Amino acid sequence: MFPWLEIAGWVGSALVVLSLTQARVFRFRWLNLTGSLIATTYNAILGIWPFFAMNAAISLINIYWLRRLTRERHDAAVYEVVEVAPDDAYLLHVLRTHEADIATFAPRFVALPGPGEERSAFLVQRGDETVGVVEVRDAGDGAGVVELDWVSMRFRDLTPGEFVYRRSGIFAAKGFDRVVVPEAAQGEQAYLRGVGFRPEGETWVRDVVAGEGGAPG
Repeated sequence: MFPWLEIAGWVGSALVVLSLTQARVFRFRWLNLTGSLIATTYNAILGIWPFFAMNAAISLINIYWLRRLTRERHDAAVYEVVEVAPDDAYLLHVLRTHEADIATFAPRFVALPGPGEERSAFLVQRGDETVGVVEVRDAGDGAGVVELDWVSMRFRDLTPGEFVYRRSGIFAAKGFDRVVVPEAAQGEQAYLRGVGFRPEGETWVRDVVAGEGGAPG
């Protein structure tokens, strides 16, 4: 056996194993596809046809899911925005369950609003799975300040929070003329631009257009 072929076989196997450690569904599919394609080629060269067929099938399954996930990532028919009260029991359960993860993105976020604080909360649902939470505080003077924009680890590559911002009608109904993100890390800026925010000094602002989008379900 050629040394490079043996190395390729080990690399393919390592990528498949590595993919199984990934919580993000998009990253899992890409790593698993790459590993299974290498394994398919490796087994074809060596004539190990049962493993060739198995890895070829796995590759096709990964391609199917990657195409579906890519197609659905901006599809409003797949993701549903549900407005809930800031002290809703299910919302608080989600926030408690993912408290450690949320703290890495919004360390100053407090689940329950303070006295006199007006806050709106939205769950982003994919079927019966909660994949994101957006909470916006009424700062007065027509400004809604984003206190939390969190996406579950599985769907973090797919930015489902965009479906809240697309529906500016829900913000206009609350008297907002703009939504503000006080600060954004370098890795968040491309996402914010993609959902309509623009930088203004250290903050990011998205204008609210009455009639754009609709009310959440």
